[in-house]
Amino acid sequence: MRAIGIYKHASVDQADSFAEEQVDKPKAAGADVLVQVKAVSVNPVDTKQRKLKEDDGNFRILGFDAAGIIAEVGDEVEGFQPGDEVYYAGSVSRQGSNSEYQLVDHKVIAKKPANLSFSEAAALPLTALTAWEAMFEKMHIPLDAKVNEDKTILLINAAGGVGSIASQFAKLYGLNVVGTASREETITWAKQHGTEQVINHHEPLHPQLEKLGIDSVDYVFCMHQLDKAWDDIIEVVKPEGILCAITGPVEGIKLTDLTSKSLTLVWEYMFTRTLHQTPSRYIQGEILAKVAKLVEDGRIRTTKTEELEGLTVENLQKAHKRLENGSMIGKLVITV
Repeated sequence: MRAIGIYKHASVDQADSFAEEQVDKPKAAGADVLVQVKAVSVNPVDTKQRKLKEDDGNFRILGFDAAGIIAEVGDEVEGFQPGDEVYYAGSVSRQGSNSEYQLVDHKVIAKKPANLSFSEAAALPLTALTAWEAMFEKMHIPLDAKVNEDKTILLINAAGGVGSIASQFAKLYGLNVVGTASREETITWAKQHGTEQVINHHEPLHPQLEKLGIDSVDYVFCMHQLDKAWDDIIEVVKPEGILCAITGPVEGIKLTDLTSKSLTLVWEYMFTRTLHQTPSRYIQGEILAKVAKLVEDGRIRTTKTEELEGLTVENLQKAHKRLENGSMIGKLVITV
């Protein structure tokens, strides 16, 4: 089968930063399904994993968001069969989705939303799982709009891939949603995806919140560099509030700043369950099934903003450049 991958880290400006190879098509066995990949999306984790690649002679296939059709199932697979249309985020510890076929643990996949195309569905898994795990598992936000109606969440980087779905979840479950964005196009996008009020993350947060009539917030979901926003977050979060972060690096923050308000800091890494093969990894399949139902019911929508036709070296280079320049809104998808 055809696959696009890397042998070592190289700048995307270099012609050989990606390579196209013919590799053996894998066979489904055990708990794995073999998926014929129809579309993939590119995330910041792709660029980070590319930069970590050592020059060891091994061919690494990246890609951690996909939608496709099951071609084969292993003998331990339950609930899926060849022909099922599915979507999933995969694992950083296995070969990725930038190929014609991919082996995936059936416990972390779900049938794709029936009303979405493969490209629209491929934009959702990684970000939806990240936002869901962060908000409803790590931050323990109730899945009850009535309980949340007096609670406020601050989303830092509301127009990014995760922010675009987190804002939809937050609004769906009754939270007052304030998000940060700084450009006209990101402000518009954030407001179109559930963010009710927008402030600028390049300016002090508390004065801006006060202008909105908000003295402090119950939850802060930081989807940008935590150390850059640390002092502002500590100032605006309520006593006994909860903050969650998903990105690094984190340098120079003082955990003792959490003390006087008894704040809780939690970390969300969507790949923990698959990387460490935790017994709870099946929950990711359940979450994606819930998300698919919400999409089919018209309660949330895809966050795809750009689509490139064809899984090629050129398109992957272009996609990685878009992610690395920091101006991406929503999700970029490549059809296979």
